[in-house]
Amino acid sequence: MQDLDDPALRAWLQQLLDHKTKPQGALGELERLALRIGLILRSETPRLEQPQMVVFAADHGLAARGVSAFPSDVTWQMVENFLAGGAAVSVLARQHGLTLTVVDAGVARDIAPRPGLQIRKIAYGTTDCTQAPAMTPAQCEAALHAGAEVVRGLPGNALLIGEMGIGNTSSAALLMARLTGVPLAQCVGRGTGLDEAGVARKLAVLESALQRHADVKEPMAVLAAVGGLEIATMCGAVLEAAAQNRVIVVDGFIASSAVLVAQALQPRVLQRCVFAHESDESGHARMLAHMGVRGLLQLGLRLGEGSGAALAWPLLESACRILGEMASFADARVSQSVEGGAA
Repeated sequence: MQDLDDPALRAWLQQLLDHKTKPQGALGELERLALRIGLILRSETPRLEQPQMVVFAADHGLAARGVSAFPSDVTWQMVENFLAGGAAVSVLARQHGLTLTVVDAGVARDIAPRPGLQIRKIAYGTTDCTQAPAMTPAQCEAALHAGAEVVRGLPGNALLIGEMGIGNTSSAALLMARLTGVPLAQCVGRGTGLDEAGVARKLAVLESALQRHADVKEPMAVLAAVGGLEIATMCGAVLEAAAQNRVIVVDGFIASSAVLVAQALQPRVLQRCVFAHESDESGHARMLAHMGVRGLLQLGLRLGEGSGAALAWPLLESACRILGEMASFADARVSQSVEGGAA
């Protein structure tokens, strides 16, 4: 995968930003975002074309252990809600002109084919990872391949990723603990809204899962052992989108866990990623810190679905316009400061 950190292009884009009609750095994170997108798309006038919001859905055998406040049936019910246009991400995708695709990567129920749905079912949910690996190596490989195929079939140069799967904050916490070394207790949060007793029960279940797979260390093996089918499929999509130099907009804790695995397999993936927000799920801030990144928004979100990615999308469009359309001091015949950066 190509290294996008081109020093000459970075210097040129930074110079362009520094000479816009504003004090240097006055647009803060928006300028850093503009620079990131310019580097990904290798353009001083970047355009985000045909953005694709893809929500990956699957069930988790671990859910039977009481790690979620909601039953597993909510997974397929929410898939139906996405397709009917009633979910938060459906509303936000419509608002921002994002094409929404739902991928059945392993829902424990057959979903009737219809527009907007891709059926890439590897299995009817994962195995309970306290008893056995969540996936076989073959299933894990198939999920990565399926995610890559989804991306290959979609147009555009921007991919926004989200997920749905009751129990998937547990899988994300397990992946985080094993791949980052952060203590499990600092990775586990309330998920769908567990109370203190529920969090304690969830932590105990996840500790038994980690112990069950104590010798598993290699990223793909960890993904198969404790991951989810939607996380693995999302990981494959991220790897393919990065190979195509698409801008990848990452939602919250679970979507970030897919990127965590992807960057362990291919570190340059992170150069193509924009992290939409810092989730209210307690482990997310530590996960982002481990990867050396930060979220654009801090809104206390913990819904998933890609909702945070959709909310952040206008910032990406604004960043492109600032870089490509905002006048320079010379263009606008505005005087610069004596230090060379402010009007």
